[in-house]
Amino acid sequence: MKKLSATLLLLLSTLSPFASAQDVHDRMRGPTPLDQTTPPPPIVNPDNSDVRRTRNYAMQPPVVPHKIEGYQVDKNANRCMMCHARTRTQESQAPMISVTHFMDRDGNFLAELSPRRYFCLQCHVPQADLNPLVGNQFRDVDTMLNQTPGQAPAPAKKK
Repeated sequence: MKKLSATLLLLLSTLSPFASAQDVHDRMRGPTPLDQTTPPPPIVNPDNSDVRRTRNYAMQPPVVPHKIEGYQVDKNANRCMMCHARTRTQESQAPMISVTHFMDRDGNFLAELSPRRYFCLQCHVPQADLNPLVGNQFRDVDTMLNQTPGQAPAPAKKK
């Protein structure tokens, strides 16, 4: 019994700094303690410039450069295919979806869009002009390759 109570006392003393959530803060939440609810940030307007953005790394899915509010993408319909399907790109002037979206998991080409690639927003995301929540030093691979050895890293690009 003494061993159990000593172990319990040791466990409680180890957790004591975290016992009160009022002492713990998350930098992304600001000064609000973790046990309190913060008001959600205002919803911002997504980028609607319709300009293709540069990809930052190989195999990065393209981002969505336009608003998509109200688009139906469910098991019954995919609104994205109204413009991005192979048969619709000439009239819409939208880029056609990649041929990889017509492949099954074994690499066989299908006549229709693969069910694995049907829900576009799993990979392709709309953009908004926001300040980053945390700073970063991201540099794309071309910047890294063009940097001479011993040269100080170039500052990260601002979006």
